[in-house]
Amino acid sequence: MPKQKAIGIDLGTTYSCVGVWRYGKVEIIANEQGNRTTPSYVAFTDTERLIGDAAMNQVALNPHNTVRSTAGDTHLGGEDFDNRLVRHFSEEFKRKYKKDMSGNARALRRLRTACERAKRTLSSSTEASLEIDALHEGIDFYSKISRARFEELCIDLFRATTEPVAKALRDAKLDKQAIHDVVLVGGSTRIPRIQKLLQDFFNGKELNKSIHPDEAVAFGAAIQAAILSGDTSEEIQDVLLVDVAPLSMGIETAGGVMSPIIERNSRVPCKQSQVFTTYADNQPAVTVEVYEGERSMTKDNHHLGRFNLTNIPPAPRGVPQIEVTFDVDANGILNVTAMDKSTGKSENITIKNDKGRLSKEEIDRMIRDAEKYKNEDDKQKERVAARNQLECYIFGVKQAAEDSPSDKISETDKRIIEQKCKETLIWLDNNHLAEKEEFEFKMKEVQRDFQPIMMKMHGGGHQGGRSEGTGCRDGDSVPTVEEVD
Repeated sequence: MPKQKAIGIDLGTTYSCVGVWRYGKVEIIANEQGNRTTPSYVAFTDTERLIGDAAMNQVALNPHNTVRSTAGDTHLGGEDFDNRLVRHFSEEFKRKYKKDMSGNARALRRLRTACERAKRTLSSSTEASLEIDALHEGIDFYSKISRARFEELCIDLFRATTEPVAKALRDAKLDKQAIHDVVLVGGSTRIPRIQKLLQDFFNGKELNKSIHPDEAVAFGAAIQAAILSGDTSEEIQDVLLVDVAPLSMGIETAGGVMSPIIERNSRVPCKQSQVFTTYADNQPAVTVEVYEGERSMTKDNHHLGRFNLTNIPPAPRGVPQIEVTFDVDANGILNVTAMDKSTGKSENITIKNDKGRLSKEEIDRMIRDAEKYKNEDDKQKERVAARNQLECYIFGVKQAAEDSPSDKISETDKRIIEQKCKETLIWLDNNHLAEKEEFEFKMKEVQRDFQPIMMKMHGGGHQGGRSEGTGCRDGDSVPTVEEVD
């Protein structure tokens, strides 16, 4: 019998990647177009099913029958940022042309594709352009977005990225200083603001960007698959990959109380049992309600499933011994069994874990063009930089005012800042083609207006320049037997 191959799959919200373990190493499998990552799209036409690039390429023509292969996850993904951009440009289109395209699925799909490209551009550039011909009712839509505006749209999502990091440190009982390397995984870690937030979180520690963010998960999954399949290759014989339960899992006991059986961060695969008893005299059956979560009451946790254990022999309350076993395998599949210890009768439930390159000629042409248009490019770059600096300053002041405690800034000053920021952003929206000098003049104007308030916020210090904070840049150890309704 031929030896089985071990593969690892990273099924992402926007792109997916597959790796295979062979010849003592991981190889990322390219798709039929030769790309090492594949769009997470599936489409259905009248005659066939399309997957990946083929599905994405026809999405604007067939928006209703293209059911992304994954939807938004409980974890943050690139699609969440795309959604913010789509909403922003939809509102801009409505404001400019007095037309609502929210009911035009084809237009929204075309806009989403353009937004995804813009998001990727903003990881390496300070501005991205959208050009979509005949987007809605024959109207051509052309717009731009700066990195600062994108960051403002997504700031709450960006900040949310540090929460699981802090949680992981708390769970591991580790201090930030004990971390040797911070490794970035996933395409969204290319976003400069996310990198800055993480670096600040770790007190300025340099981030490790040596691993390809789009391939790292599939790479690790392939190694894990090889280990689980019994591969004895020398390269992985000393490798220990540990997966953990992301949430506690348990059952509901009397009063709707959550009784964890497998605690969060327990290594998987794992198996744990607890003994429970009945809640009433002569209780003939128990209903086992399975939950996951960290809250003390099941109503606040996530319900996974239920089953009944029947024909329990009549006995006073508290006498029957019902052993409940939670068994999580390496694939995250949970098997829950309840057994009456007096009769050996048992019932169970299984809960699955559902839920290209340029040619040499093209490169040479681009180099020549860069030299040819250098002066014009420099002038445009300076104009854009001046605009972005103004926009960045406005968002920075706005955020600083919102985050400042009430003893540092009055409600009146907050309203002044909010109104002036709104007026300046409207001015920016209406003056895309303004010259560098106009942006610089506007910058001095708003700095002059904000300076007295910002000085009060920062204790009277920090004169002139960019204001600080607006950077662009118990109980008893005796075991008890709980009651199950």
